[in-house]
Amino acid sequence: QVQLVESGGGLVQAGGSLRLSCTASLRTFNPYTMSWFRQAPGKEREFVAAISGSGSASNYADSVKGRFTVSRDNVKNTVYLQMNTLKPEDTAVYYCAAGRTTVQATEATRYNYWGQGTQVTVSS
Repeated sequence: QVQLVESGGGLVQAGGSLRLSCTASLRTFNPYTMSWFRQAPGKEREFVAAISGSGSASNYADSVKGRFTVSRDNVKNTVYLQMNTLKPEDTAVYYCAAGRTTVQATEATRYNYWGQGTQVTVSS
């Protein structure tokens, strides 16, 4: 029943930008912390960013801090990930996730609902 639908992935050159979107069918979107994870081929799923239900708090992995910005629109039930100054090492499948947790939750097991993922490829 619960579904998270992602969009915005694609192929970009190093230094470029992308904005990912994730729209959730959650009955009550506002109470959920929303997060972004990524997984590169042969690697473990990695925390990227999280935003609190109200949008007042956020958390970022050190590898993306200063380059990525997470935001949300609770009217549209949508969370965004603005990715700037992309690097080849950002190449991965990006997943959005929802959970009744805090933005300090960086482990995938803390989140209950997941999108299907969207591919981001950064060429050098």
